[in-house]
Amino acid sequence: MAQAFVNSKIQPGKVVVLIKPTCLYCRRAQELLSQLPFKQGLLEFVDITAHDDTNEIQDYLQQLTGTRMVPRVFIGKECIGGCSDLVNMHEKGELLTRLKQIGALQ
Repeated sequence: MAQAFVNSKIQPGKVVVLIKPTCLYCRRAQELLSQLPFKQGLLEFVDITAHDDTNEIQDYLQQLTGTRMVPRVFIGKECIGGCSDLVNMHEKGELLTRLKQIGALQ
């Protein structure tokens, strides 16, 4: 169930960030991405604590990405890592390039 849930969220052409609302790094990732001009529906923040199987979701993230930690940022079907990875990509100018490549920006 957790695997199907996560896989249903991760889609080509979309940015999905798996978060916990109490996590400061999750909030930082949300702030950064929310400032960018995404096309409607192509940026989604998924609160994994809103589901009864939070631990199973994190176990699946471990299998999928190598860590259970959040945030987990997916650009299309690729996990680019967490908050610091996202910030580093943005500072290098790589984030906007990737988002344009998948057609997520206005």
